Amino acid sequence: MIYLLYEYFDINILQYVTFRAAGAAITALLISFLLGPRIIRTLQNHQIGEIIRKDGPSSHYRKAGTPTMGGIIIILSIILPTILWSRYDNIYTWIMVIVILFMGVVGFIDDYLKIVKKISKGLIARYKLTAQILIGLFISYMIFYHVDNPVIIDYLSGKVTISNTSISIPFIMNGYIELPQIMYVLLIIVVVTATSNSVNLTDGLDGLATGLSAISILAMGAIAYATGRYDFSDYLNIIYIKGADELLIFSFAAIGACLGFLWFNTHPALVFMGDTGSLALGAALGTLAILLRKEILLIIVGGVFVVESLSVIIQVLYFKYSRKKYGEGKKIFLMAPIHHHFEKKGLPESRVVIRFWIIGILLILFSLTTFKLQ
Repeated sequence: MIYLLYEYFDINILQYVTFRAAGAAITALLISFLLGPRIIRTLQNHQIGEIIRKDGPSSHYRKAGTPTMGGIIIILSIILPTILWSRYDNIYTWIMVIVILFMGVVGFIDDYLKIVKKISKGLIARYKLTAQILIGLFISYMIFYHVDNPVIIDYLSGKVTISNTSISIPFIMNGYIELPQIMYVLLIIVVVTATSNSVNLTDGLDGLATGLSAISILAMGAIAYATGRYDFSDYLNIIYIKGADELLIFSFAAIGACLGFLWFNTHPALVFMGDTGSLALGAALGTLAILLRKEILLIIVGGVFVVESLSVIIQVLYFKYSRKKYGEGKKIFLMAPIHHHFEKKGLPESRVVIRFWIIGILLILFSLTTFKLQ
């Protein structure tokens, strides 16, 4: 609660969200560096190691036994700096903290069942889906009853308050659409479920999901800062949401945590995040998009995650279709998700990861430039 120092002692620099965001990023990095080795040793001592699929790329066999559940490092490195540097009265901050903590616990249970209890499927899919629906309902409740309505800044009328069920439409000046309440709740559940599962699917190569999460959250952080400032919202012709700029602190804490985790997670990885980290990061990314009313833009920002998920869906559907029609299941990709397809084609793991990062960077640059097309 460093912001209290500004309120009680009038330390002027602490009022600036950009300064506190930088502090949160540095703090997250330091926590990762300090806690990382200790948590990795604890996981090793308890023999909590990754189980490698037999039908996966042969290069992955040597990863068997690598400590997993490293998402604990990420979650602690996000939550502690966020609480430390954010305003205590900002509702968006507390929504994000609760979401990432809740989904982190769900992921931890999934990892624990798979690794420690040796239950191959981990947490049953319907229980995981139930948890994602519950967090979607929680976000919906907070938006309806505890969050200020978004505002459209209009040159003639000054500002126009719009419904809390509104979402932004990219490429259109002050573009938005108001959804019926039940449809908006369903959209929130779909976004949270899709993003958490997509990041989980992407977490198959050393550093891939971690780096892409940092890249996507960086874009959301920039959007949060602009969305929460009246002057920037006016200039960019986007929805203004009072207090949303505090999400920059959470975003920078998440980026710092991801970069700190990459210190241990780059190829060859010393630790994997597991479902503990991937489900939490995915839910956090989806929740940021929901709170900022950028659910549609998230498709571009998280484009690599979208492609990863689509590759799995296409592979499964085509396999079932071909088995029903020809009596034998056929595949479109050598292996899904698609990052394994490129591995099977002979590309080194590190090259696949770096190229996917580059694509992720290009996508967020494109998504941010869309604001000046409005």
